[in-house]
Amino acid sequence: MHTGRRWYLLAWDTEKSDWRNFRIDRLRPRVPSGPKFTARPLPDEDIVRYLSEGLTSIPYRYQGVFTLCGSVAAVIDEVPPTLGVVEPRDDHSCTVRIGSDSLDQLAVWVAAFGFEFEVHEPPELLDHLRTLTALLARAAGQNKIGPPPQACR
Repeated sequence: MHTGRRWYLLAWDTEKSDWRNFRIDRLRPRVPSGPKFTARPLPDEDIVRYLSEGLTSIPYRYQGVFTLCGSVAAVIDEVPPTLGVVEPRDDHSCTVRIGSDSLDQLAVWVAAFGFEFEVHEPPELLDHLRTLTALLARAAGQNKIGPPPQACR
């Protein structure tokens, strides 16, 4: 799989006894051709989605799940495969899965995509959005560029 910056290989890790994503630039060839192996059934029918989730959401503290109001084509134009997995729901909405170790990053990313959205997970993101909304509303309420707000002095 290519993410726009790097190539990844899905392979069975004999040391971990599990499927893993490997960055191609970190692999070292084995001479002459490595050990023989037994073919295994793939871990999922949709390997692209499986790889994308393994790179963009599963390894992180928070797994954001959102409904974005936009066609799959429009949403894919805004959500790079290195950031999230986009799944169509219908002609006018998509499910987007994004991982991050920061609630701030999840909030900023989903808002920056420019679509109306609904948060499904994580539940703590809702309170965090309310806090950020109040902070941004106070900053936007300043009608001119001037001295910092009273709380900053």
